[in-house]
Amino acid sequence: MKRKISSVRKTFLFDFSVFLLYYKETIVLLKGTLMKAFPAPGDNQTGFRKEFYCTKEFTIMSTMNLTLMTDLYELTMMQGYFKTHSDEKVIFDVFYRKNPCDGGYAIAAGLDQVIDYIKRLHFSEEDIAYLRSLKLFDEDFLAYLKDFRFHGDIYAIPEGTVVFPREPLVKVIAPIMEAQLIETALLTIINHQSLIATKAARVVYAAKGDAIMEFGLRRAQGPDAGIYGARAAVIGGCVGTSNVLTGQLFSVPVMGTHAHSWIMSFPDEYTAFKTYAKLYPDSCTLLVDTYDTLRSGVPNAIRVFNEMREAGIELKNYGIRLDSGDLAYMSKKARKMLDDAGHPDAVIAASSDLDEHLIYSLKNQGAAITSWGVGTNLITSRDCPAFGGVYKLAAIQNEKGEFIPKIKLSENTEKITNPGNKTVYRIYDKATGKIRADLICLADETFDEQKDMIIFDPLETWKKTKIKGGSYTLRELLVPIFQEGACVYTSPAVMDIRDYCTKEKDTIWDETKRFYNPHQVYVDLSDKLFQIKSQLLEQMSMDALKS
Repeated sequence: MKRKISSVRKTFLFDFSVFLLYYKETIVLLKGTLMKAFPAPGDNQTGFRKEFYCTKEFTIMSTMNLTLMTDLYELTMMQGYFKTHSDEKVIFDVFYRKNPCDGGYAIAAGLDQVIDYIKRLHFSEEDIAYLRSLKLFDEDFLAYLKDFRFHGDIYAIPEGTVVFPREPLVKVIAPIMEAQLIETALLTIINHQSLIATKAARVVYAAKGDAIMEFGLRRAQGPDAGIYGARAAVIGGCVGTSNVLTGQLFSVPVMGTHAHSWIMSFPDEYTAFKTYAKLYPDSCTLLVDTYDTLRSGVPNAIRVFNEMREAGIELKNYGIRLDSGDLAYMSKKARKMLDDAGHPDAVIAASSDLDEHLIYSLKNQGAAITSWGVGTNLITSRDCPAFGGVYKLAAIQNEKGEFIPKIKLSENTEKITNPGNKTVYRIYDKATGKIRADLICLADETFDEQKDMIIFDPLETWKKTKIKGGSYTLRELLVPIFQEGACVYTSPAVMDIRDYCTKEKDTIWDETKRFYNPHQVYVDLSDKLFQIKSQLLEQMSMDALKS
């Protein structure tokens, strides 16, 4: 379908099934499959690209120019830098100060979308025209934006890694205008996905090995939150999602059963179950609480399972779902009924406003549930709706090419930033493989695993620990992502990140995973970094006395 329009704006409109691509006075209707049509910056853009093809890296964000997804003050500061000290190279750190949900850890996520954003960062003619209309920006600055690209370095902790407060999740080394512009986008991507991945990890821990399915799309804060939240939930440990588009985009398992409306659309419950079983014999989980769970739902499900067996249909991936009532009581009664009928392998799944606390309680009550569908409370992280990551200047390069440490003061000691060009080392206990502590240090520092290491709390410095040489191993967490504007990192597939995250969670003690008063993993500063921080604080204190 083609027709003429007056607009020349290239825009994607998204409604889950249809994309309208506005391109050079032509609308092209694309159905069914997500396809790459928008050229990346640097591609030949002189004519309409007729070869549409799917790519492994394709995401919703790839179809959108996110350059103006920023706060206005990033752009006004950029113009200020352009007029004054545009060539200055700086270092910014992304970190957070407090674990979500009062927990003992977090899960890093969102890096792949950050990579996609940086690759496609450019100002279109429409972007520049809009900025001009605000009457805030001079023409020489707008002319500079026409050829804008990111030319800096980015280091990051890989997705799926267990992380802790105050340590850099992302480090940006770039000209100050470039580093300033990307602040908001980096934070919104990293904050959201890290939050949901962390929430998912908590839910998975509560289930004690049972399968967790992400079912939250209809309650998410819009399509992007639903799509990328589901991605993050899988990274955190969910076995799959009900979100079909997330399944398509990221090659993760999609799963689901049926709604109450399916049963209500038939003359009776038994007919609804029988019809569904005929359609999906290899994935037959029946929702049993539409009318009366124990008197009607479960008996009718058993009847259908018995008929399938008698018909020679192999029963696999089958069972019932509970969506209301006392889940502990109902599941135990249903379990006995299924077992007595000769279906001990039938799964009992549960949904109904679940979160990690309710699942943990139900498990302790002996609920006979082995599969959990978690929706609203997971996809929105209802009890902790924000991650709290920040983006702070850490160093400025001088004329000699040296990075001069910078520090932000605060009345709150915990909000004082760590200065300088830094990296993070994880200290593992050699015998157990568990995390002993994380060490923030200067990027050029080296350590000998055969030597004793003394670490100390940077706030309560009298708290010191000696780690015997030979009893620990070190791993540097920050890895290069971009070098001089070129991407040097390949993101793993989401299911591979999930597997990696599972191994990561095994490196923290159960005391750190518990929901109430968890043990806090130490995040310490190297002696060299601590001395630099102390000297800067002392200098600023003395300067204040002189004023």
